[in-house]
Amino acid sequence: MVFSSIVFLWVLLPLILVTYFISPKRMRNGLLTVFSLFFYAWGEPKYIVLMVLSVLLNYSFGLLIEYFGRKKMLLALCVALNLLLLGYFKYYNFAAETVNSLFGGVSELIPAIHVALPIGISFYTFQALSYVVDVYRGENRAQKNPVNMMLYISFFPQLIAGPIVKYHDIEKQIESRTVTAEGFSYGIKRFIFGLGKKVILANSFAEVVDSVYGYQAGDVSSSLLWLTAVFYMMQIYFDFSGYSDMAIGLGKMFGFTFNENFNLPYTATSIRDFWRKWHISLSSWFREYVYIPLGGNRKGNVRTYVNLWIVFLLTGFWHGAGWTFIFWGIYHGFFNVLERAFIGRWMGKGRWQIWEHIYTVFVVLIGWIFFRAETIGQAWDFIRYMFTPHEAVIMAERYMDRKMWILLAAAIIACGPVQWFLNRVRGCGFARDGKISAAAGIGYMAVLWLSILLLINNTYNPFIYFRF
Repeated sequence: MVFSSIVFLWVLLPLILVTYFISPKRMRNGLLTVFSLFFYAWGEPKYIVLMVLSVLLNYSFGLLIEYFGRKKMLLALCVALNLLLLGYFKYYNFAAETVNSLFGGVSELIPAIHVALPIGISFYTFQALSYVVDVYRGENRAQKNPVNMMLYISFFPQLIAGPIVKYHDIEKQIESRTVTAEGFSYGIKRFIFGLGKKVILANSFAEVVDSVYGYQAGDVSSSLLWLTAVFYMMQIYFDFSGYSDMAIGLGKMFGFTFNENFNLPYTATSIRDFWRKWHISLSSWFREYVYIPLGGNRKGNVRTYVNLWIVFLLTGFWHGAGWTFIFWGIYHGFFNVLERAFIGRWMGKGRWQIWEHIYTVFVVLIGWIFFRAETIGQAWDFIRYMFTPHEAVIMAERYMDRKMWILLAAAIIACGPVQWFLNRVRGCGFARDGKISAAAGIGYMAVLWLSILLLINNTYNPFIYFRF
């Protein structure tokens, strides 16, 4: 089930809210857990067993690690079991295809069986790992209540596409929380804001992007290839940040405060700055549980560069089992190392800010082509024909009517400039608090009404990060 569905908006969400608030406080965690399991089982009922197994595994190891006094062997075993589960379901097909193509010859070295990818497994596995590591480090006590542990992993707002919630950030909220009128109002605003980003903008761009990527790049005009690259840049931002907004808003309705996952990443002035603003929960997870344990920047420049390469290689690998994702991670790692080792010393001084911004947006845009393409070869063809004049049969006019131009302009303005302006207008609470004026209320209702209208009319409604 997805947030941007009529069943969720009109049936499940109202049912959860009413049941939650009429129930005694001692029952609320259990109710949220039951509804969360139902939410997950709606789409893939058989994989609920896998998620419950993951919860029980990490719950048990948390208790064992605390009881036996932080034994490294227990932590290593728990991490290995988590990664084995994730590796089998997410990477088995990729590994089998790669090994068999390289060394298979006549017979298959690895049986080519189809292993389906459970939705959200990358997100809830990382959340489970953060819990066990936090217990090992002594940052929090092991959770004794299995229902609370199940709620931490399965809570439906952030279950299938994040943000990745670290246990030490939410431990106290699981035990005790309060829902205020202002917090609930903020949650509604934030949810509507995210729904509009997803349904009105991201879905509209997705139709064009998916259609153009279905052609051979040489058949598509350069102008349309450039527009498609920009469309995908907007699509993935409004798709994923829209989901994060909805998750944060839903969490607030139940008294939970999740950390922000995006901070206007397309306003960044370096690739390092971009990763401080894009998918913040993933970046902070890798920093806290991989980069710093590897030594961070404390062991000299060469070791720092190696650690950065490792983190971004894993970032690409986390996003998907394919060479395009791995290349995308290496690509971003290259620019992070380049900025730290060389060009970064001239950046951030304020003198060349506009050029730093142009450089960053260009690097990110090219990177998204590899991220979206089915193969690295398709990505290179796409880029080559973007810069090469050629005879084409698929022209921009096929897709670019007045509506698409308006949506594109709105998306570009809404991914940074409008927030920059509104943040400087005193008293303007742009989905940042629970206060709302009559004019703003009308605006939010208009966004909600238009989003529901588009959903009723069966608007194209994919979620990019469900694949991860």
